[in-house]
Amino acid sequence: MALTETEFKDRWSKLHGGADVEGVVGGWLSFSYQAARVCTALRVTPNLLTLLGLLTAIAMALSTYAAIALLLLVVSLFFDGIDGSVAIVQERDSQWGALLDSVADRISEACWLYMGWRLGIPAWLAITMWMVASIQEYARARMASLGHHEVGVVTITERPVRAIFMAFALIFYIFDIPGLLVISYAFLALLVFSFFQVMRVISLKLR
Repeated sequence: MALTETEFKDRWSKLHGGADVEGVVGGWLSFSYQAARVCTALRVTPNLLTLLGLLTAIAMALSTYAAIALLLLVVSLFFDGIDGSVAIVQERDSQWGALLDSVADRISEACWLYMGWRLGIPAWLAITMWMVASIQEYARARMASLGHHEVGVVTITERPVRAIFMAFALIFYIFDIPGLLVISYAFLALLVFSFFQVMRVISLKLR
């Protein structure tokens, strides 16, 4: 029997350490639930969506037109955003799926910042952004392997915000708006702040 929307949200919340499902999050979950039902009817699996998200991120990085790259970024985020919901609705959530999703996320973010380098962000800056974000996510994953499934802190540079930064970088380029380097340095500072925020919480939990 198919999950109702309420059951879906309850299960999503449990999988995310009792996260709140009201407000903006609730609105997104309602949308992703309906999208997941369509994918289920079409027999689209969550792992296929994960791979489609990765492939569109790669296509974005290789695109020669910034406007098309922006569109591909949105499409990639859509696939990446609903794969977990489809897994819940189809009751296919698994450790393999979670691992595949995590690896695809890191590769996708590398593709984003490769595009950022093509737009004019210095290579060292783009690489540093990716490394800081990836090490933070690795630390979270390592904590989960130690039995701490939720670090308990949501930073100001979570994955959706990283995507928004990339979208702004593309918009700045498309409309020839000055300041891309400035916002890149500012975002790196936020990434570093978020990293130390997560590491502080982790150090307190492991004492």
